[in-house]
Amino acid sequence: MQTPNQKLPIYKLEPDEIAGNKHFRLYQFKGTLPNQSELLIPHRKNHYLIVLIRRADSRQWIDMTPYKLKNNTVYFSGPNQIIVKEGFKKLWSTGIAFTKEFLSLQENASLSKLPLIQNLHDKHELALSTADLDFVEDMLAKIKVEYQNQSEWQQRMLTAYLTLLLTYLSRLYTEQFKDNEHSAEKLLLKDFQTKINDYYRELREVGDYASLLNISPGHLSEVVKIQSGKPAIKHIHERLILEAQRLLFHTDQALKEIAFDLGFSDTSYFNRFFKRETGLTPSAYRASIRKMYH
Repeated sequence: MQTPNQKLPIYKLEPDEIAGNKHFRLYQFKGTLPNQSELLIPHRKNHYLIVLIRRADSRQWIDMTPYKLKNNTVYFSGPNQIIVKEGFKKLWSTGIAFTKEFLSLQENASLSKLPLIQNLHDKHELALSTADLDFVEDMLAKIKVEYQNQSEWQQRMLTAYLTLLLTYLSRLYTEQFKDNEHSAEKLLLKDFQTKINDYYRELREVGDYASLLNISPGHLSEVVKIQSGKPAIKHIHERLILEAQRLLFHTDQALKEIAFDLGFSDTSYFNRFFKRETGLTPSAYRASIRKMYH
């Protein structure tokens, strides 16, 4: 268990004996127990995880949202989420894990733009019809065969099957979480949000992000306000608040440490910023959220 003030652990993708790959791994459970050392410990992963749950009697938290695991359902998470797993009795599932480095490979670069990977709606559960389940099972079976086949074609075949699977799941994602606009302005909003996710600890001004996106601050502010209904600076502040809420809920770090972790040099300023954005002080928020969920 965590000790007070200990930062959240980040669990790396550990290569297995089959493939020995540090950036791609397949997990499979057939009525067996997963690693019990992770249970009830808030943590992040340094990789993406896509899991088909066939059967499970458990619950997990992704950020501050509980998910009662459903049969024949896909669950997914990325490197930024805080995960808490409650106890498993037995688990039937197949999971695929891959890192940002895997997505950065030239042949995989387009995968990072898929809706499932970007997850702008911050959802983590996909319902499957019978036909959907058949397709997902077929793709996972094909991926398993290639994963176990050490050949010069392995990487190409894994990429091909994974592309099909993630594209199919992304179509389901857009159907289940409606967002059908793909205008240049909408894409700019998504790019802005992605940059915030990468740099929110260091960069606090709209102009900083405009420079990263090679546009003027005025144009960025105008497009973001029209597309989202909120000023650009509000998006930056909301990302900081989300991370602060995660740390307040899932860790026992002192407020001073959380403030420093988020790039605030002054704890009192962090307190004022948090209260201005949420209506509560960090201490009051921590007490109320823990009372609600414990």
